[in-house]
Amino acid sequence: MTAFTRSLAALVSCALAAGGLAAAGVAALRPETAQASSHREAPLISGQPQYDTTDVYGFVSPDKPDTTTMVVNMLPFEDPAGGPNFYKFAHDARYDLHVDNNGDGQGDLLFRWTFKDHLRNGDTFLYNTGPVTSLEDPDLNFFQTYDIELIQLKDQHAVSRKKIAKNQLVAPSNVGKASMPKYQDLRDQAVYQLPGGGSTFAGQADDPFFLDLRVFDLLYGGDMSEVGQDSLKGYNVQSLALQLPTKMLTESEQQPVIGMWSTTHRKTANGDWAQVSRLGSPLVNEVVIPRKDKDKFNASSPWDDAQFLKSVQDPELARLVEQIYKIKAPPTPRDDLVQVFLTGVPKLNQPPNVRPAEMLRLNTSIKPTASPKRLGVLDGDNAGFPNGRRLTDDVLDISLQAVEGELVGKKNDLGDAVDENDQKFGGSFPYLAVPNSGSDATATKKSAGESLLNGGDGVGSSSDDTMLLAGSAAGGGGAVLLLALGYAWWRSHRRPARVRRH
Repeated sequence: MTAFTRSLAALVSCALAAGGLAAAGVAALRPETAQASSHREAPLISGQPQYDTTDVYGFVSPDKPDTTTMVVNMLPFEDPAGGPNFYKFAHDARYDLHVDNNGDGQGDLLFRWTFKDHLRNGDTFLYNTGPVTSLEDPDLNFFQTYDIELIQLKDQHAVSRKKIAKNQLVAPSNVGKASMPKYQDLRDQAVYQLPGGGSTFAGQADDPFFLDLRVFDLLYGGDMSEVGQDSLKGYNVQSLALQLPTKMLTESEQQPVIGMWSTTHRKTANGDWAQVSRLGSPLVNEVVIPRKDKDKFNASSPWDDAQFLKSVQDPELARLVEQIYKIKAPPTPRDDLVQVFLTGVPKLNQPPNVRPAEMLRLNTSIKPTASPKRLGVLDGDNAGFPNGRRLTDDVLDISLQAVEGELVGKKNDLGDAVDENDQKFGGSFPYLAVPNSGSDATATKKSAGESLLNGGDGVGSSSDDTMLLAGSAAGGGGAVLLLALGYAWWRSHRRPARVRRH
């Protein structure tokens, strides 16, 4: 063990002993014991997607450099055509974003989102009963509203609470072009200004994380043959975005570094709140924390991260790369990765008197660049990951290269050949790309659809088909839908062989 590592371990132990959680009065602000995030990264949370945080982003706003933007995404792998019950935030959850502005590993500011469901007509299965042209359109049958509470903390005690947003409307799922002909208008309407400055957005978005997830097939097939495909292309997520004046988040101009992480709590059967998801830096729980500790990590807090120190100092991924690709792993213990994931990098984003704790650390005094480099700090762009995380940062390539020793002089070009998102990001808040439309997830060719409308079955046509659909058309829009559904059921039961041809 090096002198740096001994000092680190001692610092963690002292901090844990001196900074223990206060007991009474803060049960709602600390995780209850629970054994429950990136995309499906821990066993228990993979079965609770509404509560599963996929990614956290934090960056100095490129068009408003006196503000900081924070984004938290959840509910991975949303298929755009996944109706009739489209996607929503959980109404029985607390989605929390924590900000540590003095480096002690504990939250000083907590932003809490809570959601309410609203249903206009329970006598229909439809998400929308006609084209939706505004967030208040009565044709949007199901919608959500949300509140944001700002809780200021000291030693995990709440010293003040204030609602900074109330009953704001959520941008709906992008059902399709017929249902939402101008979805960008709905997105724009879901951006709200906050009192005192800042903006908020909640709703569906294109998943901004870009990578080839076939890394789990023995590191891209064992011979790098499985790279270059964005596994998240075409999928959406539920997104929370908050843009605030930077001076509201930092301790002072002299200490501009903030750390951030998200947690999700849900109610247990006995009415208590249990933490089921936690995420700071990308990929930590996914490829640094071993399986036996993944659920424990999701239920833990950064100030208890001494228990995961060994996984950071001796990462399994480096040993796997060495085993499969014969690229020599750097010697352990990995003090360079301790800086990336636990303390921040000196002279970049490490706060003074830092307490080692896993979170996304951002030096807000580093101004954004007009031409961001996807490899961030590794390519000389100090405004990017691991100094915070921008939407354009290629965190998989950065993490792979860092794990193989890029920061300690072992140059390498490891990567998944997916260098950017499939959709362009916006130039203003919330910066996220609009969600993929259900219209784009077509299962049949246009000619087949036209054949159905003309009385065929998508492959050919017959006179009895034409008569059935022609008769239903005379009964109005509702009758067309009901008879078409009945006709589809009849076909699937009477002539399954023809249905299988689609």
